[in-house]
Amino acid sequence: MSRSKYNVDSNTANRTCDGVIFDSRQEMLYYRDVLKPLVDSGDVTEYELQKKYVLQPGFVHDGKKILPITYIADFWMRFKDGHEKVVEVKGFADQKAPIKRKMFYYVYPDIELVWMKYVVKFGGWITDEEYKVMKRKEKKEKAV
Repeated sequence: MSRSKYNVDSNTANRTCDGVIFDSRQEMLYYRDVLKPLVDSGDVTEYELQKKYVLQPGFVHDGKKILPITYIADFWMRFKDGHEKVVEVKGFADQKAPIKRKMFYYVYPDIELVWMKYVVKFGGWITDEEYKVMKRKEKKEKAV
């Protein structure tokens, strides 16, 4: 089994659902287990996969074209109450992720952005913030 530098399985069957090939198995599982039931229940009225956001527009500096800084979200959802949510499925964040998250908060303050991960020992899908709290608690309990 071959994997990419991001540890993505080259066997696309392992990361395909409803005919969509996801970038990772984790993304496919989030779609199948969380997003799809929300759509089926009517709680999510619209969604988009791999939605692109401009965090800083391109510009010209000293005659050189500077490309925009963009962020591509794993999932964008609009709920029946009208609020929007962006979900990033993360195993581990790369070096750019925290900076792009801060930029996203600044440019799109009205859109909720959460990083989700699947952790069996903590009950399944949890936010990155919840994960950090649980890890600190676990570490503290082991030290006692």
